[in-house]
Amino acid sequence: MENQEHIVSSFDRDLESVQAMIMKMGGLVEESIANSAIAQEKRDEELAMSVRKGDKVIDELEEQLNQAAALIIALRQPQASDLRTVLTVFRLSAALERIGDYAKNIAKRSIVVMKMQPINGTSSALRRMAQQVELMLKDALDAYIQRDADLAADVRERDLEVDQMYSALFREYLTFMMEDPRNISTCMHLHFMAKNIERMGDHVTNIAEQVIYLVTGEYPDDDREKGDTTPHTMIEEG
Repeated sequence: MENQEHIVSSFDRDLESVQAMIMKMGGLVEESIANSAIAQEKRDEELAMSVRKGDKVIDELEEQLNQAAALIIALRQPQASDLRTVLTVFRLSAALERIGDYAKNIAKRSIVVMKMQPINGTSSALRRMAQQVELMLKDALDAYIQRDADLAADVRERDLEVDQMYSALFREYLTFMMEDPRNISTCMHLHFMAKNIERMGDHVTNIAEQVIYLVTGEYPDDDREKGDTTPHTMIEEG
C-alpha cells in the first residue's frame, strides 16, 4: 500500500512538472505574439529580431516537454484519464510550438515591411487581431490548468471573431492594392501576416478542444462556425 502511494505521489509530481513547463511555454508564446504585433506596428526591428531569436527557446521547451511526457508514459504506464492528461501535453506543446512559428514569421515579414512606405491604419488593425488571439490563448491555458470545459468552449467560439477580422483585413488590402499598384508588395506582406494570426487562432482553438477532451473525454461534436469569407471574396471591376 505504501509503495502504491509512493507511485501515485511520484506520478503527480511528474504531471505537475510538465504542466509547469506547459505554462512556461505558453507564457513565452503569449509574449511572442504580443511582441511580434508591437514590432510590426511600431516598426521596431530590434524587437522583431528578439522574437525571431526567442523562437528557439520555445522549440527547445517543446522538445523537453515531449521527452518528459514520453518518460512518464514509459515509467508510470498511466491508464484512462491519467493517460489522457499526458497525451494532452503532447498536443498542447505541438500547438504552442506552431503558434510560436507564426509569431516568428510575422516578425520576419515585419522587418521587410519596415523598409516600405507604411499604409495608414493597417498596422494597428493587425495588432488588434493579434491581441484577440493572445487573450484567447491566455484563457485556453487557464482553462487547461483549471480543467474548465466551459471556458475552453468560450475560447473555441471566439475564434469566429478572429476569422471575421481576417476577412475584413483581406478586403481592405484588396482595396488598397486596386487603388494604387504601389501598395501591392506591402499589402501582400501584410496579408500573409494577417493569415499567420488567423492560423494562430486556429491552433488556440485546437488547444481549447483538447481541454474539452481532457475534461469530458469527448471532443466537441458540432462544426465550429467559420468567419473566414476570403475564399468567396469577389473583386468588382471598375
